[in-house]
Amino acid sequence: MTTKEEILQTIDEAEWSWLRAHLERGGLIAVDGSLELAEVALKIAGDDAGIIGRWIDGGLIGKPSAAQIEAWDTETTKRFDAVIVSPYVLIQERKVS
Repeated sequence: MTTKEEILQTIDEAEWSWLRAHLERGGLIAVDGSLELAEVALKIAGDDAGIIGRWIDGGLIGKPSAAQIEAWDTETTKRFDAVIVSPYVLIQERKVS
C-alpha cells in the first residue's frame, strides 16, 4: 500500500504545456486548492470511493472545465503541482506567493 509520505516524494512541478497531452487522452484530474494534493492522490490510489465521490459531487476534483482549459491555454507556462496515480495525472494550480 502506498503511503502519503511516498506520494509527497513524487509530487513535482509542471507547466501547463507539459500536461496538455494528458488532458487530450482524458487522464487529467484537476484538484481544488482547498484540498491537499497528496491526500487526494492517496485516496484515489486506495480507491476510496466514498470520499472521492463526495469530492467529485462537491466540484473539488474532476476533469478540467472548458474555462480552466481556455485560461491555461493562454498561459502555457502556468505552473502546477502534479502527481501520477496511474492512469491519472492529478494537478493543482500552484499558489502564488
